[in-house]
Amino acid sequence: MNTMEAFVSEQLKAEVPSFNIGDTVRIANKIKEGSRERIQMFEGTVIARRGGGISETFTVRRVSYGCGVEKTFPIHSPNVVKVDVIRRGKVRRAKLNYLRSRVGKAAKVKEDI
Repeated sequence: MNTMEAFVSEQLKAEVPSFNIGDTVRIANKIKEGSRERIQMFEGTVIARRGGGISETFTVRRVSYGCGVEKTFPIHSPNVVKVDVIRRGKVRRAKLNYLRSRVGKAAKVKEDI
């Protein structure tokens, strides 16, 4: 095992949160402001998940004050404290980029019961 593989295996999280595309999630994200640290919540719909291993990321979208906001989070980042699944979504595709052009109720994802 070379040094790069050893470093990557050391940085991987032991428990990866289980969620899928279309799920509504609440992410606890660690924010550093100067010398202080705080945890900020970001809640939205998972529209994409890409990569694998240490570089795996997921994109979350929400509409805030009428403006669409998207954030991409690395799954294995130490700044992502936890990911809570609020509701499961019923979708039939791997990427939900079409939600960007939808407005109102059309931008909702059906709940998987």
